[in-house]
Amino acid sequence: MPRSFNIQILGLNFHRVIFPASFSIVLALVLLALNDPAAFGQALEGTKGWILKNCDWFIMIMGNLAVLFCAGLALSPFGKIRLGGKEAKPEFGTLSWFSMLFAAGMGVGLLYWGVAEPVAQYTEWWKTPLNVPKQTPEALHAAMGSTIFHWGFHPWAIYLTSALVVGFFAYNKGLPFSLSSGLQPLIGKAHKGLPGQLVDTFTVVLTVFGLATSLGLGAMQATAGISHVLGIPNSFGLQLLFIVVVTGVAGFSLWRGMDAGVKLLSNINMLLALGLFLLVVAGIGVLSFFSGVLDTTVDFVEFFLPLANWVNRPDQDWFQGWTVFYWAWWCTWGPLVGVFVARVSRGRTLRQMVGVVMVVPTIVAIFWFSAFGGGAIAQVIDGTGALAAGLADVNMAIFQFLEVLPLAAISSVLVVVLLIIFMVTSMDSGALVVDNLAAGGDPGTSPVQRVLWLVMIALVTITLFVIGGDTALKGIQAGAVAMGLPFMALMLFLMIGFLKALSQEPRG
Repeated sequence: MPRSFNIQILGLNFHRVIFPASFSIVLALVLLALNDPAAFGQALEGTKGWILKNCDWFIMIMGNLAVLFCAGLALSPFGKIRLGGKEAKPEFGTLSWFSMLFAAGMGVGLLYWGVAEPVAQYTEWWKTPLNVPKQTPEALHAAMGSTIFHWGFHPWAIYLTSALVVGFFAYNKGLPFSLSSGLQPLIGKAHKGLPGQLVDTFTVVLTVFGLATSLGLGAMQATAGISHVLGIPNSFGLQLLFIVVVTGVAGFSLWRGMDAGVKLLSNINMLLALGLFLLVVAGIGVLSFFSGVLDTTVDFVEFFLPLANWVNRPDQDWFQGWTVFYWAWWCTWGPLVGVFVARVSRGRTLRQMVGVVMVVPTIVAIFWFSAFGGGAIAQVIDGTGALAAGLADVNMAIFQFLEVLPLAAISSVLVVVLLIIFMVTSMDSGALVVDNLAAGGDPGTSPVQRVLWLVMIALVTITLFVIGGDTALKGIQAGAVAMGLPFMALMLFLMIGFLKALSQEPRG
């Protein structure tokens, strides 16, 4: 990024347009939310509802297109292209690379919905996939198939599209580390001007609010678990303490850098997640687990095309309330995860990125949901534990499931620790991305600057929490989901520009 676009303040490096514009928009939206949380939330919920209802076709088409786009690149000769050029070497080992992208992408989500979503799809009569009768063998297959559909190829394809575009133009073309660089093949040098600045300002705002709502809502689940495990009240103060602790650990991790901070935490988290997973598999029975994996895989394949269809759906309410919402919500994390994945993927080929970023997480999701979701539905069918009465509290679902299994105290503590560290790694990656974008695509900013963005995101969360409560947080979440629609439109332009750039690459 040319120096003329940036300003230096006390050793900090900010883009002269993107930083003040994004900061002003974030501040204005926070003030609007706090002025009248109920009215603000209602207005944004209305906007979100209108988009999910009237633009579901476009959102679904773009989600499907992202999967086809990434798969097509992997299978084409372009799959051999390496980020950084033919001689570039990977900065991180494969396991650490996968750990970082997975922790940033949906680690918290798997803990939050690992039990809750399959149980909800199985038991809620008016929200069952394709209107199958609830709590029947058909509902079991539909619940598992739709859950993997939501957490498999599609979200990672949305993330990967951003990652491929940013990584290619930054590492192979020497352009700024930002989504606006992907517009260069279509609009030339104008990507450095107002169009590009609008794109990067939009992605900063989207990322800040996506992170803020995730941190706030994640605090509610984590403190519900802490209260359950330790037997203490789930107070407002405990939720604020969780946010402060996560911010403090994330700040320390950011300060230490990628290797000693983010990578180390991600590797620790994957080991802890593996430990929790093995405890659950042992608790439900190894044979039962592997049988469930086979059934879930078949369910995913069987339901993939019916669930990917957007025309004349018989389950319109479920379709818009679950799948379309999910696709829009993944877009709020699209810039965050995409730019972060690009940041840690230098030296990888496009084919390797599709395999590890899109295919491997889908396999992990099948294993995870087979253990947690399949095991939870078995409890519902057997009438065992609190889940037999239905899904009363999403925040408590995973803890209610673990209560019935052996070593429940240990596994519940593991869930709380994982929630904290997964949230830390998400905050780390998010702060890195926001900082890069606000600096005009400069990945080499100081640790102080990255931590300042982290603190700002935490302050936004705490301010909304303290004054507006979960009403303000959910209003901001609705607004972030509504922003998924323009992000989908941006994705279309990025895909076209990327293909144009690839077509001009030398062959051989």
